[in-house]
Amino acid sequence: MSAATVSAQLPVYGQLAIEPVAGHGVWIETADGRRILDLYGGHAVAALGHGHPALLAAIRQQADALLFQTNAVPMAVRERAASALADFAPPGLNRVFFVNSGAEANENALRLALRGTGRPVVVALEAAFHGRLAGCGAVTWGSERWYGFPQRPFDVRFVPRDDADALAGAVDADTAAVIVEPVQGVAGAYPIRADVLRAAREATTRHGAFLIFDEVQSGIGRSGWPFAAQRVGVTPDILTCAKSLAGGFPAGALITSEAVSDSLSKGDLGTTFGGGPVACAAIEAVLATIRSEGLLEHVREVSAYLEQRCVTGPVAAIQGAGFLAGLILDRPAREVQAGLLERDILTGTSADPRVLRLLPPLILERQHVDRLADALEAL
Repeated sequence: MSAATVSAQLPVYGQLAIEPVAGHGVWIETADGRRILDLYGGHAVAALGHGHPALLAAIRQQADALLFQTNAVPMAVRERAASALADFAPPGLNRVFFVNSGAEANENALRLALRGTGRPVVVALEAAFHGRLAGCGAVTWGSERWYGFPQRPFDVRFVPRDDADALAGAVDADTAAVIVEPVQGVAGAYPIRADVLRAAREATTRHGAFLIFDEVQSGIGRSGWPFAAQRVGVTPDILTCAKSLAGGFPAGALITSEAVSDSLSKGDLGTTFGGGPVACAAIEAVLATIRSEGLLEHVREVSAYLEQRCVTGPVAAIQGAGFLAGLILDRPAREVQAGLLERDILTGTSADPRVLRLLPPLILERQHVDRLADALEAL
């Protein structure tokens, strides 16, 4: 790039050599005329694929009626979205606070736990990623590489992600919360074992701490369940979600129990843009479409086919849950990613250099899985 065409954006992102200009279903079209199968979904965002008519219609209708108004006034569309999300959530979680991103959701969840208990310690898992703000960054494994703040806002105890005894032993009378991704997304779609999730629930209950599940990547049907932790029957005190929540419109949320909600007063949380009417219309449309199109069952069926069909070529095994899948490779993931992109298939890498991450739209079909398998066999 010449000096005359230097980007005005900060140079903080590594970017692939494609420029998407349009999207339809599971396909994106690039500025140079390529048609690429999108198995990454914009970091798990495009739940319904690109350009789903129900989502676009909801956004257009709400934007035409009222583009924005704050939380200082009640709005029917916000209440409908909150009710829809509470109905979609695990039983016992029925109070919603809307924000704009997963990092904001996690930040507010941690603040509720620290404020609610008055305790100084949060327990987190090694290899976890919870966001890039002060609080959620503090519980992100390896964040010292980019954290930047001179000190952490609270004490953090990291424990091995597969050691239920270590987790239980780390929780004590000083613990405000345990925060866990039931499936660690950035770590390569690594599923946390059921005994670890149960140990987190038992230990937090015993010591009066909060259990926070970060389902920013794994939630909103991506696992084939509304939320991934439901597969093992463990319910947290606070659950966070974003990414797929509004299908591409910026939105996040934390969902709490009634007991957590009852401890709050006006002014304890706040946001300008969270819960905006267009975002809420998008949330309502995404959740309604997941139900009406049977996408939970669809994800379970097609992801099972993917696990059977795609252990081929450089893929030694597949981990994860549903359409949050990590392909464990016999060679560097960036090499496989580049080879697939040459064959017009977009995938993602992860913090594990030998795990390729798939986060496709929930509408992915078997024929698209076959296309991926054929490309893997050719590498």
